Amino acid sequence: MLDVGDQLQIFKTEFFRALAHPIRIRILEILSDGDRSVQELQDELKVDQPLVSQQLAVLRGKNIVASRKLGTTVKYAIRDPLVGDLLKTARLIFENHLKDTQTMLRELRKQGRA
Repeated sequence: MLDVGDQLQIFKTEFFRALAHPIRIRILEILSDGDRSVQELQDELKVDQPLVSQQLAVLRGKNIVASRKLGTTVKYAIRDPLVGDLLKTARLIFENHLKDTQTMLRELRKQGRA
């Protein structure tokens, strides 16, 4: 039987594996702003319906998104709002990376002039 630490590591691995696709990340960013149908996601992403459905199936399979039927429409939502916070944090990390890269580029340019 796995201990809690091992279970946590497995959860993290599976969770980040489920996020490891640009379309899935974009879907989650869109869903961070509110529930959407497949059609609405398809329109915002500008990709075909089968691709949206396939990526939603991965996210549903890992319990990252949930679906609910409203009449003839199925709406998708992020199950845990902390996912939106995680995506915002990833953006901040990326911005810091860009700042570091820009600083390094400026330093290289200064050295090139010397």
